[in-house]
Amino acid sequence: MIRTDLHIHTQASDGTWTPRELVEQVRKKNLGLFAVTDHESVASVAETEELAQAAGIKFLRGVEISTTTEDMCFHVLGYGIDVGNQELLSLLAHNERLLLQKDEDSVELLQSKGWPISLEDYHNFHFEHSKGGFKALQYLISKGLCRDVNDFFGRIFTLENNLGFPTFPSIEEAIAAIHAAGGLAFLAHAASSFHGPGLAATLHYLSDKNFDGFECYHTSHSKEDTAVLLEYCRRHHKLISGGSDCHGDFATQRVLGRPEIYLEDLNLGGLLV
Repeated sequence: MIRTDLHIHTQASDGTWTPRELVEQVRKKNLGLFAVTDHESVASVAETEELAQAAGIKFLRGVEISTTTEDMCFHVLGYGIDVGNQELLSLLAHNERLLLQKDEDSVELLQSKGWPISLEDYHNFHFEHSKGGFKALQYLISKGLCRDVNDFFGRIFTLENNLGFPTFPSIEEAIAAIHAAGGLAFLAHAASSFHGPGLAATLHYLSDKNFDGFECYHTSHSKEDTAVLLEYCRRHHKLISGGSDCHGDFATQRVLGRPEIYLEDLNLGGLLV
């Protein structure tokens, strides 16, 4: 019975832990298999893999890629990837540039609305990776204009403020890049209302996409959601993954090792061969 968590973020994206800190936390939680799946980055993967091997813990190379379909943002998890693959790295760099530009555009737009901030001040602001999140969030918090990430997405980063995610590459492009890197592609947190239109609509919109599998177990999924996804995967011969979506000390409702998942609950194809 190998406890497993295949959705974890580090300081390479919006998590608070370094690879060494993450491996120590994994050891404390008695996890026998885990993956690093940073947003638009594989910068922590090699170091974490080396530390995991030294600690005798099974590890999967991973990444989480933002995509756009019908004006909606969906996340695609890639596992078992070659982190040096140039097609994958090019797509990740493109997405990272989009997000950095969106941070700047958001600051400029809020300034134009009369918020007491400026792009020059933002450029001079020091982003602390150990606090997690992203630069625009930390900047607004430092100015006393935002409480936390929930306040940011609930009150500031809204259609009413003409703010929204950039147009990312398509799901097809993300899947192709993951496959080019020798990996398998899973739709992340399909039942999350924050990340999509809800489980039924998501499965309807994405039924024709060439996913290898789905993340059936996730912090935001109810038992009913998980049951629906498991049945969907079995019926359509899809692989099954799961994870906490832990960001360290950021987004504290996502706890490492929760939900409690065992390798026997999953179907990872040949990823562990």
